[in-house]
Formats: sequence, structure tokens, C-alpha cells
Amino acid sequence: MNENKIAEIRNLVKNYGVKGFQSRVLKGIDLTIFRNDFIAVMGPSGSGKTTLLNILSTLDKPTQGTVILDGQDITRISNRELSKLRRDKIGFIFQDYNLLDTMTLQDNIVLPLSLNGVSPGVCIQKAREMAELFGLGEHLGKYPYQLSGGQKQRGAACRALITDPEIIFADEPTGALDSKAGRELMECFRKVNESGRATILMVTHDPFCASYARDVCLLRDGLITCRLSRGGDRKEFYDRIMDMQASMGGDFS
Repeated sequence: MNENKIAEIRNLVKNYGVKGFQSRVLKGIDLTIFRNDFIAVMGPSGSGKTTLLNILSTLDKPTQGTVILDGQDITRISNRELSKLRRDKIGFIFQDYNLLDTMTLQDNIVLPLSLNGVSPGVCIQKAREMAELFGLGEHLGKYPYQLSGGQKQRGAACRALITDPEIIFADEPTGALDSKAGRELMECFRKVNESGRATILMVTHDPFCASYARDVCLLRDGLITCRLSRGGDRKEFYDRIMDMQASMGGDFS
């Protein structure tokens, strides 16, 4: 496998239902993700965006096709190997933060390291580095209920990145945020991606959010039907995404 490839899927098919009453959600998708890519996946409701994300992130299994992640075919490895792959190579960012209310922000951020037996000193140092990167340095001692939605989501991003994973999977990360908090989060994503610290695959319905990515893939009726690359500035890319969305007729919520 090319050492710059993080993930590769070929002829990915996913069916739901029982034999004779199956619905085909993904219909033969090919996609390669290279190191330091930042890809946004967009598409109408029901197009298969979250299904694709779940399969790539090992949370679901395909009906057919090949899924290579960090050089391993995840359709052929054991559950134990899958668990190790998730722990060491993957970071997750969900729409609803998933922070633990009984722990401070610092303790939430370092949780993956603590579970891996990393020393407290190293945990604290890395938490402070990540918090500064995401503008959370003065909030590490606070509990989630003391933080805004944007601060909690940036904290969740810190937690996802603190283990230096090969790839971050983000599922509608701005979906529960207002426009200002969403913009702040996406600026942080842009910064960590451009610094070489993160490869990101993000599912989103928001063209503004997608405009921070390097590439946008349109998923429609279970297939990738269009791929846009940023090239120019973000505003120009946003306009092209809006044109693409309009040409597809659609509500991507």
C-alpha cells in the first residue's frame, strides 16, 4: 500500500433488510483518502453519508467490497484487531460532543491516553498543547455544564486528536452549533489539517462548513456523483459548492 494512503475503499456496497426485502444504500463506491486530506461528504438526506462514514470508521461492515484502513482490510480482521485499530489509529467527533459530565474538560481530553496507560505528566502536557491549539487553555478546569456548545465540541476535537490518530472521522460536527461556534470549530479544523496534524473525513449538510475542506464529494443515491477540489480561496469554493447543490436540486439537510 502506498504509504501516503490512509484509507481505500473499492466497490463498496451496503444493503439493509432481509433477503428479498433489501434496500441498497451504497451502490459500489470507490474512494481513496491520502495523508493530510480534508474531505467533506455531502448529499441529500438518505443518500448514505453516515453509512459510508460508519463503514470507513469500522462502526459498521459492508455487504460487499474492500475497505483498507492503515494497510489492513477491515472486513477480514478480528474484532480484537478492529478494537486496536480504533484505539490507535482513529479519532471520532460526533454531533453531540459525548463529553462526560462528571469529569473536567482536561480529564475528558486525556481520557484516551489515560485508558492506554500514559503517565499523568504526559497526559497533562498533551492536554495543554491541544487546548491551546483549540483556544481552550483557560477552560481546562471547567466541567462540560460550564462550557458553551462550541467549547464542548472543540474539547471533543481535542480528545479525538490527542492520540495522534491516522484519521479523524467527524459526523456533522457543527450540527448542534450556532454559526459563530461552527465557524470557530472549522477554523480549528483548517489549522490542524494545514499544519499536517490531521487527516479528516467529515460528513456535513452545510456548504459553509464544507468550504473549509480541501475536497467535497457529493453522495447521491448511493454513489459519489461529483468531486470538487478547492484550489482557490474558501469563498470561491463555497460558491462552487452552492452551485453544485443547486444543480442537484437540493435540500442536503
